[in-house]
Amino acid sequence: MPKFESIDHLREYRRHLLARIDPQQLQVLVCGGPGCLPMGSEEVAAAFQEEMQKHGLESKVLLKECGCQGLCASAVRVLIRPQEICYQHVTPEDVPEIVGATLVGGQVVERLVYVDPVSQGKAVHKSEIPFYRGQQSIVLRKLDIIDPTKLDDYLALGGYRGLRKALFEMSPEDVIAAVDRAGLRGRGGGGFPTGRKWRVCHEALEEPKFIICNGDEGDPGAFMDRAVMEGDPHAVLEGMIIGAYAIGASKGYIYVRHEYPLAVARLSLAIDQAREAGFLGKNIL
Repeated sequence: MPKFESIDHLREYRRHLLARIDPQQLQVLVCGGPGCLPMGSEEVAAAFQEEMQKHGLESKVLLKECGCQGLCASAVRVLIRPQEICYQHVTPEDVPEIVGATLVGGQVVERLVYVDPVSQGKAVHKSEIPFYRGQQSIVLRKLDIIDPTKLDDYLALGGYRGLRKALFEMSPEDVIAAVDRAGLRGRGGGGFPTGRKWRVCHEALEEPKFIICNGDEGDPGAFMDRAVMEGDPHAVLEGMIIGAYAIGASKGYIYVRHEYPLAVARLSLAIDQAREAGFLGKNIL
């Protein structure tokens, strides 16, 4: 990964990434979330790697471990793109059939698709599954698209473009005004306006200032912060850097609860990657 020392350098690198992407390329996305990992998702991914090699598919099919795909009770989940075929309860023993039938033959393995618990009707594609059908993902929209350990995946989908715009096209006051206009609010239940919070910090005279990401998530049954920290960690960092620019903070802290070791590991890796690439540290970009 190069160290980006200018916005032109970042733009050129992103163009290079996009030129290598074929939107019609087959992709196998194995869920690497906390519901699937204990059920053997890493073993499933390894089985795909081995079976794809047997069929000579390494250069034709892209294999990724992604963030949480939801529907954790049906782990291990596997998503085949671009057809958006969803398989559930996948084990390493199922992989040869998926590779032969779906990746090679273009056929669906019917026994591994979603079955409605009431109607017993089958749903092959993600958009047909009731759990997903009514959702409009915003913060979590990239969880089943990118590999959270790969900065290139994040950059290819426009990652750090918001930071670039904030640093080179906007003043801190402009950033706060944009957050105000967007109506962004806290997600913890109180719904406090984010722009107002940032403006108070921006206007405070004391130094140094700190920006803190609260990943504790103490509300019962709430896992949206966990999902984004584990599945899209660079989005957390980019948001923190933009917020730090807006309020004038020079240091940042992320608090992650003890029960989220995967979030700690992926955020730590993302921090190292961001520092190496020039998004964190002195004179960023």
